[in-house]
Order: sequence, then structure tokens, then C-alpha cells
Amino acid sequence: MAKRISLREFQESLAQRLASAQRGEARQALLGVESGNDLWLLDLSDSGEVLPVPPLTTVPLTKPWFAGIANVRGMLYSVVDFSAFRGGEPTRRNADTRLLLVGARHGINSALLMDRTLGLKNIDDLEPVAVEGDRPGWAGIRRQDAQGRQWTLLKLRALLADPAFLDVGS
Repeated sequence: MAKRISLREFQESLAQRLASAQRGEARQALLGVESGNDLWLLDLSDSGEVLPVPPLTTVPLTKPWFAGIANVRGMLYSVVDFSAFRGGEPTRRNADTRLLLVGARHGINSALLMDRTLGLKNIDDLEPVAVEGDRPGWAGIRRQDAQGRQWTLLKLRALLADPAFLDVGS
């Protein structure tokens, strides 16, 4: 569960971050998300909006990992169950499940269905981890936090350009 802070603490933290950004001390912040049994990091400059899952319209003759189409403020987004896309279990839909709009910035109305978001992570707080085995081009470097959990950087541009990701027809 997320730690609760007072409005005063939040404002002080925000003021400190703004001051350090003005001094050029800004550190790379990444969005942490959980998909299946894996933890992922997304660059905030590449990622888009995070929202609760709206009603999805299923599309016939598509792969099992294609969750459907979502209408978000009048724009249609194709929704990919990221866990199922990677060969894992389909994402269970509950109060924590989130839709991550990832493609709008790149001219593709695409969204990823995630188990939950885990907040902002600072890259400087994570140690690099050696990666073994063959991995897709969109799975970037792996890092480990102080609790020993491993995080993988998701390269959104590479994912959106991956032919397997674009081929939703069954």
C-alpha cells in the first residue's frame, strides 16, 4: 500500500524537485508498473496517460492478447494485454488494473493493459543487473531495487514498431 503523506510534505517535496530541476539536477524518473509476474519501468517522456480501465469492446478474429478497443474521451485505442502478449496469464481486471496509453505520442492510438502502477522510480536508486538469454528488442536494461526486485526497462518505441505487436489478427 502506498505511504500516505500530508499535503505539507507533498508541497515541500514538490518544491525541492522543482528547485533541483531549475539547477539542472533533475534525475531520470521512470514509471513503475506490474504486468503478470514482472516489473517494468517506462520512461515518462515516452509513456502517456494512466487511467482506470474503461469498458472494452472485443474484436473478433484477433489474437488472445488483443484485449479490444477502448473509447477514451472520444478517441479509440487498441488495447493489448501486455502480460498475455509476453506469453503470460491474461491480466485480471480489478480495482488496481490500469490502462496505459502509450502510442498517442508516437502517432499510434495504442494502450497496454497492466496489473497495476507502482509509482515513480528513480533510475539512480536501482542497480544494473546482468541479463541472460535471448530477449525481444523492446526489453531494455534490467535493474534491481533495494528490496531485490528486478525491473526491466520497456522501450516503448521498439515495442510499438515490433511486427509481432502490430499483428493482432489471428
